[in-house]
Amino acid sequence: MKTFQAEIDVMPKKEILDPQGKAVTGSMKNLGLAEIQNIRIGKHVSLQIEAESEEVAREKVDLACKNLLANLIMESYTFKLEQV
Repeated sequence: MKTFQAEIDVMPKKEILDPQGKAVTGSMKNLGLAEIQNIRIGKHVSLQIEAESEEVAREKVDLACKNLLANLIMESYTFKLEQV
């Protein structure tokens, strides 16, 4: 078995309203940072997985994202995987 590190980013889909991102964008103006715009807030998940191969690890991480870590109706995800 090999150990892999997955770094997963889950973000609201572009067509979905992001009230937290909108609030943070508004706060940037109050901080004198009006040039920072269109902030989107998501989540980052870091995990380790043991698998026979990188292909199997990718399949398992993808399954975890689809079934638990991301709400596919409202969110999209990407991940990077590397052996440790």
